[in-house]
Amino acid sequence: MKAQNNMAAIRNVGIIAHIDAGKTTLSERILFYTQKIHRMGEVHDGTATMDYMPEEQERGITIASACTTCFWGEHCINIIDTPGHVDFTIEVERSLRVLDGAVGVFCAVGGVEPQSETVWRQSENFAVPKIAFINKIDRIGADFEDVLHQLHQRLHTRPLALTIPAGQGEECSGLLDIIHQSKLTFLPDDQGRTIVPQAMSPAESALAAAWRHTLLEDLADLDDAFMAAYLDEQYTTDDIYAALRRVCLARRATPVLCGSALKNIGVQPVLDAICALLPSPADASCPLAHSPEGTELLLEAKADAPLAALVFKVQLEHGQKVSFVRLYAGSVQEGDTIYNANSGKADRTGHMYRLHADRREPIDKASAGDIVAITGLRSAHTGETYTSKNKALLLEPLNTYEPVITLALEPSNADEGKLLDEALDRYTQEDPTLVVKQDEESGLRMLSGMGELHLAVLLERMQREYGISPRAGKPQVVLRESIACAADGQGMFDRELGKERHVGQVSLHIEPRPRGSGNSICVGDFLPADSHEAAKIMPRAVVEAALQGLDDSLQSGVLTAYPVHDVAVTMTGIGYVKQETTLAGCRMAASLALREALQAGKPLALEPVMRLEITVPDAQLGAAINLLGTCGGKVNNIADHAGQKIIQGTAPLRQLFGFATALRSVTQGRAGLAMVFDRFDVA
Repeated sequence: MKAQNNMAAIRNVGIIAHIDAGKTTLSERILFYTQKIHRMGEVHDGTATMDYMPEEQERGITIASACTTCFWGEHCINIIDTPGHVDFTIEVERSLRVLDGAVGVFCAVGGVEPQSETVWRQSENFAVPKIAFINKIDRIGADFEDVLHQLHQRLHTRPLALTIPAGQGEECSGLLDIIHQSKLTFLPDDQGRTIVPQAMSPAESALAAAWRHTLLEDLADLDDAFMAAYLDEQYTTDDIYAALRRVCLARRATPVLCGSALKNIGVQPVLDAICALLPSPADASCPLAHSPEGTELLLEAKADAPLAALVFKVQLEHGQKVSFVRLYAGSVQEGDTIYNANSGKADRTGHMYRLHADRREPIDKASAGDIVAITGLRSAHTGETYTSKNKALLLEPLNTYEPVITLALEPSNADEGKLLDEALDRYTQEDPTLVVKQDEESGLRMLSGMGELHLAVLLERMQREYGISPRAGKPQVVLRESIACAADGQGMFDRELGKERHVGQVSLHIEPRPRGSGNSICVGDFLPADSHEAAKIMPRAVVEAALQGLDDSLQSGVLTAYPVHDVAVTMTGIGYVKQETTLAGCRMAASLALREALQAGKPLALEPVMRLEITVPDAQLGAAINLLGTCGGKVNNIADHAGQKIIQGTAPLRQLFGFATALRSVTQGRAGLAMVFDRFDVA
């Protein structure tokens, strides 16, 4: 296997986009041109390298993020192909968490679609620099300039076109290279391997010159160093690329390329841009780390620094745990003992691999900047940090996502029940968005996930991997609870538990907060601000016990028994009597006070509300709007795009089961649908 030279030559890159924008097709071409594979597979044939799960091949979509390593020139590129379907958002989230750069793929016809906005926003949360690839420019209805406009309007980025199409739709004959002012033709005889630079026609030359002028003007506006050279007309092609790299790394603009991955047009320029414009691990800012005491630490992306590695994914294969790890600092070798900073447990590394979808290449050592798979980390869970024993630190964990849909599963017999529990235990370890609870009375396993497709794929995997098909009930939405108005609560507890008397008294005030803002719990001004003075009145442990009681009680409301969201709880008093008040009594009193306040605050049931975007021809517009109305939906906007109507609206998830099938029926199969979770709210 070819070895990488240094950290500056590594690129950790993700391919992100809306479903069906062409992410996996682009990844397949990248592997082919970098000679990682010798025959291109196709998504529509179920032969794509990166879509290796049977469920992916059957549906033609990416479900699990797949990693691979390839080489382009002197650069080592670690690529993660991410899902585009909203049900598998966690796969995108944990991939972006460990990447240094990303390629956003957009359909030249569909433009910036809902999930494109979601994954772009996720990448911005992680400060990931990006380039964009406008795919499918050979399709009828392709509009390159309109997609650029959407990038600016909907994603709030400044697009800088580096290549433009030489004709669009059926008239596409290649690409115009804006920087080098040449036409690029990709020979179909050798599947686009050979690129032939050609002289442009007068019309093409004039068009490319205008785009080049715009590019240079934008660069001068964005980059002070380039502005000076531009005004003096003393700049070279290298200066242009250097300025592009600076504005890309600073996320002040997004370099844009175009092509047709399926027709093998424009993929090599994307590889060149990845190497030239996206950051290496040395360029990227390391994530924030904390010591166990809570102080912030600055990581050094060096191979000889203390180890700092994040587990971003876990898979169980044949009873063995395989951890996908990004090394931010330090090195690790096979057989090393490293420490789980979250659990404090020591694990001995087993085999280490570079990844290539479902195949692996053994390696002896991994260093800062690498993304590898490691066996032997028995205590590893997604989002946990591994360090050296003498340098304990914690990296920021992954964001958590709350499930929105629940399915009741009933095994046919006791033996199937054991297999079902084994399967669910494995799947929940691999996927943090899955939650399993067992109903004690009925024995049903309640499986909660991110959507119908998410759970349907799991049931198919159970059948394929474990040979079981438990009976499944109808999907039910996951609810949340809140309150309509402010209220007060008092809780008094005085009871013997286990031959010991426990006493506590707590009063509190509760208020509703804006939707999506979460909960807040605080202590009112009944205690002095000075901690020493407060300790003279009552021990800090008493206050902590009451706060813990409040936090625990917010996990189950009074109306639905689901968690309480979007409330502000202020503890206004604790009745403390020395040698009488107990910690357990305070916890129970706080719980009683909260339940009284929730009852008085007019509790509300909140259910998942989805954001929809329906693409439909004019003739079927009315039918689509009527169907959305029957599902309790609201139309927020209707726009025109590529000869189609775009209906943007919201609807409660509870009424959207089977909506996609009904929509195809009433629109004669001509409508497209995209849904993303928006918020929990009153239906």
